[in-house]
Amino acid sequence: MITFIGDYTCKLDAKGRVILPAAFKKQMSGSTQDKFVVKKDIFEDCLVLYPIEEWERQNKIIRKKINPYKKEHNMFLRRFFKGAAEVVLDANNRILIPKRLLDEIKADKELMMAGQFGKIEIWARNRYEKIEVGDSEFAEMAEKIMEGLVDETE
Repeated sequence: MITFIGDYTCKLDAKGRVILPAAFKKQMSGSTQDKFVVKKDIFEDCLVLYPIEEWERQNKIIRKKINPYKKEHNMFLRRFFKGAAEVVLDANNRILIPKRLLDEIKADKELMMAGQFGKIEIWARNRYEKIEVGDSEFAEMAEKIMEGLVDETE
């Protein structure tokens, strides 16, 4: 799994295209550099851009948990895949993001692309800048989440 590092301000052109930051492109292996899936995030008012290999990995995880004969599972799948779109980098390293998805996050001319484990979050810049977790709150969160974890490399 790729860990995308960094957050970058990106300009959205009139057609809904955005240039993938060069740093993110360098962080991907050659075979996964041009095909992605973009969809609305489950928890936040942002989009999530998955390299196609990571998207397939996520689908394998979901398939293991899903029973197609359970109504709740089908409802989850319907909502999870709703609005998802396959996008491809063009010759100028631009991605065309569907307008309906940009509208969902209230995007204007500037976006923020923020790296994560296996994915890139795409935010309307003004909304991304309002995300704030104070230092002490973040420290408490880190302590709670990381408590008891052992370094697996030892």
